[in-house]
Amino acid sequence: MPKQPNILFVLTDQQRWDTIHAAGNPHIRTPVMDRLCREGVNFTKGYTPSPVCVSARASIITGQYPHNNGCFDNGFPQPTDRPSLMDCLARAGYYCHGVGKMHFTGDRRGLRGFHTRDVQEELCGAVDVDDYLKFVHAQGFDHVHDVMGARGEMYYIPQISQLPARLHPTAWVADRSIDFLQNRDASKPFFLWSSFIHPHPPFSPPTPWNKLYRGALMPLPKRPDNTEDLWTHFNRHQNRYKYRDAGLDDRMLQVMRGYYWACVSFIDYSVGRIIDALEKQGELDHTLIVWSSDHGELLGDYNCFGKRSFLDAAARVPMLARYPDRFPCGVAEETPCGSMDLMPTFLGAAGVSEVEADLDGLDMAGMVGSENKRVIYGQIQRGQRGVYMAYNGDLKYIYSAGDQKEYLLDHRVDAEETRNCAYNVLYASAVKAMRENLIGFFQDEGYTEPLDGGNWKAFDRIADPKSADANLLIQDAGWATPHYRIPGYSSTP
Repeated sequence: MPKQPNILFVLTDQQRWDTIHAAGNPHIRTPVMDRLCREGVNFTKGYTPSPVCVSARASIITGQYPHNNGCFDNGFPQPTDRPSLMDCLARAGYYCHGVGKMHFTGDRRGLRGFHTRDVQEELCGAVDVDDYLKFVHAQGFDHVHDVMGARGEMYYIPQISQLPARLHPTAWVADRSIDFLQNRDASKPFFLWSSFIHPHPPFSPPTPWNKLYRGALMPLPKRPDNTEDLWTHFNRHQNRYKYRDAGLDDRMLQVMRGYYWACVSFIDYSVGRIIDALEKQGELDHTLIVWSSDHGELLGDYNCFGKRSFLDAAARVPMLARYPDRFPCGVAEETPCGSMDLMPTFLGAAGVSEVEADLDGLDMAGMVGSENKRVIYGQIQRGQRGVYMAYNGDLKYIYSAGDQKEYLLDHRVDAEETRNCAYNVLYASAVKAMRENLIGFFQDEGYTEPLDGGNWKAFDRIADPKSADANLLIQDAGWATPHYRIPGYSSTP
C-alpha cells in the first residue's frame, strides 16, 4: 500500500471566492494562493452548503448537508452521534492536530476527533481556557481587550489591529502550525487543520498591512438596479444588527474593502510560512494541501453585509487543492463542488474507503476533467426562516420561506448575479425544473419539513422590525466586559 500523504487543511473565515489574484482579481496580491493555482487545481465553482460559520463547519466535519447533520445555523449544535472527519483520519493512522478557530458547538474547546488542539476562539468566556489569549497576555498585552478587533458598534468599521503583526491572531495560527510541523511524530502521517479567524469582521489587519490597499484605489461594491429584489429577510436582519442600515458612505466602503483584502493578504503570507516549513522538511509534494473558507462576505455588494445568503458573494468560496499524485497542475475546474466534498476528498487521499457515516459529498479528485453534470444544494436555517438553494453550474435557484419568494440567477448570461429571473415568463420552464429538482431532492432524502407535498410549505412572511433601533447587536468578549466599566463614568455598576 502506498504511503499515506500528510494533509494540510487551510480554512479561512468569511473569505470570498474572488480574493485570489491568479483567479481573476487584478487588484489583490496573493502569491501563495497563486502558487497553489499554478501547482494544483482551482475549483472555481466551490460553494458552502450553509453560508454561516457553525453549520458550514458541521458540513466540513460530517461530509453531510445540513438537513442530514441537523445543523442549520449558528444556534444549532453540531452532531456528536456520528464520526467526524478527524475521527475517521485518526482511525486510519493519522495524528490530527487543530490550530485556531473551530467554532464547535456545543463545546468550543472540544476535540471532536483531534488528538490535540491550539485553541483560538471568538468571544471565549475566560482567558485561562483559550491558548491564544493566554499567549497574548503572557506577552504583556493583557490591556488589549479586543484582540481580534472591536466588535459591537465597530463590527463593520475598518480598524487597525491593537496588536503588532507578530502577535496578531493570523500570525499565531501560522506560528503554532509551524511548531506542530517541527515537533510532530514523523512516524505518522498528519492531518493539520490551520484555521484562521480572518478575514471575518472586524476587518483589523496589523500595521503595516493596513496600508497595503489604499481606500481611494478600491473598487466600489456591486449595486445593480433593483438590488433589493435580490434580498431575503436575512439581508434586512443582518444589515440592521451590523449597524449598516442607516446610510452608507462610499469612501468608508472602499476602505473596508481594502482592509478586508489586507486581512486576506496577511493570511496568504502566513500560510506561505507554513508551506515553507513543509518544503524545508521535504514533505511538500507528499502533502495534500487544501485551502477553503466556511463562507463568503457580502462586503457592501447589493448594499448588504455579512453572510446568510446564497448569492455568490456570501456562498461561493475558494477551493484550492495541491497534491501532485492526485491533482494536476494549473487546472481551473468548473464542476460545482462544496464543503461537504472536503471530507470525502481527505479520506480518499488517505486511502479510507469505508466510514461509519453516510457522506453526501464526493472526492474532488474524481471531478477534475469529468464531464458529468452535477447539482449541489444548500440550506440556511429551517421552517419560516429557511432559505434553500440548488445550483447546476449554469442556473442557481433559491427559495426563501420567510419571503415566500423564488430567485433564479442565470450564470450563462449574468455571471455577476445582477437580476432575479424567477418571475420572467421566459424563464418559467427553467424555474419549474429547478424548483422540482430541489423539492425532489429533499423528498428523495426523506426531508419533508419545508414541503407540502410537491410544493413549498406556506409560512408567514417575516416582517421588518418597526423600530429603527430594534435588533441591534452587541458582541463583547465575556472575559473583557468587566474592564469596560469605568468607575465614576460608566452608567452600569
